[in-house]
Amino acid sequence: MTTPDPLLPFDLGRFRTKPLAGRGHLVETGRFAKAIPPTASAADFVASLPAFLGAQALRDLARAIVHARRGGRPVVWGMGGHVVKVGLAPLLLDLLDRGYVQGFVMNGAAAIHDSEIAMEGSTSEDVGAGLLEGAYGNAQETGVLFAEAAAVAAKSGLGFGTALGDALLARRPRNAALSLLCRARAAGVPVTVHVAVGTDTVHMHPACDGAALGAATHGDFRRLASLVEGMDGGVYLNVGSAVLLPEVFLKAVAVVHNANGGKRVSITTGNLDFLKHYRPRVNVVERPAVKGYDVTGHHEILVPLLRIAILAEEGGALSEAGRGLAAENENNRGGGGRGTAP
Repeated sequence: MTTPDPLLPFDLGRFRTKPLAGRGHLVETGRFAKAIPPTASAADFVASLPAFLGAQALRDLARAIVHARRGGRPVVWGMGGHVVKVGLAPLLLDLLDRGYVQGFVMNGAAAIHDSEIAMEGSTSEDVGAGLLEGAYGNAQETGVLFAEAAAVAAKSGLGFGTALGDALLARRPRNAALSLLCRARAAGVPVTVHVAVGTDTVHMHPACDGAALGAATHGDFRRLASLVEGMDGGVYLNVGSAVLLPEVFLKAVAVVHNANGGKRVSITTGNLDFLKHYRPRVNVVERPAVKGYDVTGHHEILVPLLRIAILAEEGGALSEAGRGLAAENENNRGGGGRGTAP
């Protein structure tokens, strides 16, 4: 090879080409979206999504969840407060009833919003309007509920999430049917609640006991570790927690692996959030998982889509619709490509 002269333009006649047909491709027509009619089924809609990136990750995650349950392995849902605030409890409770929830993992905000919905049918105050006037976070009933549950959990070892469920059910709240805490407690499904002291409005309440709160949430950390230890072949989902739950989950995995001499618990993970954050990606999707899926978008859209994808996969409708889509795309290509729908 001759030494190039940096003062002369490169001779592109030296560049070697080859036929397009012989090149490997990442995009093929068999993976394109399908324009379906508005009367199509929900399963057809999910199957019609293009087989790329987030849409494919959503379907693969649904498939992993169904596969785990067919094998008798648990599916555990971790969630931040926004998931509850945007009205997704009915969908999560439907999945609970169908056997697709073996545990709920909540941060403090999720538990607060769920409790207020149970008691009052509404939640989520206007922070900006009340902050400087001293009115923010001063709800009496919510603060008393959490102080009472923390005291019971710390004294009895019952568990913070369990104690919250019991305390709510004892109040006979009018919206218990819409409460994750109430319904899970009634069904015997474990709920763990994880807080960092000072992060939640109930920590400002005069009845809050920091020692009891710490003991209660530490007890639930240990219960989460027990859940993780039984999750070999199961699925863990982080929905809407950017920092606290990914860190708690990672430490629970570390405890289990340490106690079992480094023997790995095989967990498939999923992260659903409307922004990409470092900790969910690294501490949920990458480090602890044998396979992880990251799907970005609004919870109020993604969770309904994931539920439909789970139910479609359960009934085989998604696979059938996917095969039909692949066949139709194959017919429509006119021989111009080799792609097939996954």
